[in-house]
Amino acid sequence: MRRLIAALVTALAAAALAVGAAVGVVALLDATPDQPNTPLISYDTAPAAP
Repeated sequence: MRRLIAALVTALAAAALAVGAAVGVVALLDATPDQPNTPLISYDTAPAAP
């Protein structure tokens, strides 16, 4: 009976640790700012038509 309780407590602790790590990762990803969406090449005027 003690082994069953120890296994149950260990499984619950592992599940709680996994959930905490997942919440922490999501919080870190939400904390980083989004990168600006600027084009690498931009044209001031349209090319001349032939």
